[in-house]
Amino acid sequence: MRLTEFSELVARQFGAVRASSMLIDHVLTSMGGRTAAQAIEDGVDPREVWRALCADFDVPRDQW
Repeated sequence: MRLTEFSELVARQFGAVRASSMLIDHVLTSMGGRTAAQAIEDGVDPREVWRALCADFDVPRDQW
């Protein structure tokens, strides 16, 4: 998944304002205690970060 697709998915699922906040504020335990933004900066595949966000926020699995 490309970063642009990731950004679009997050904004569409959570809303633009909430999405930008959660990327830098919400700590993903499945990503070693990093935020989504930190995980992506560290080279984690955006698809894996997307899945971690979906799991943390109870997004229906068919939307992952």
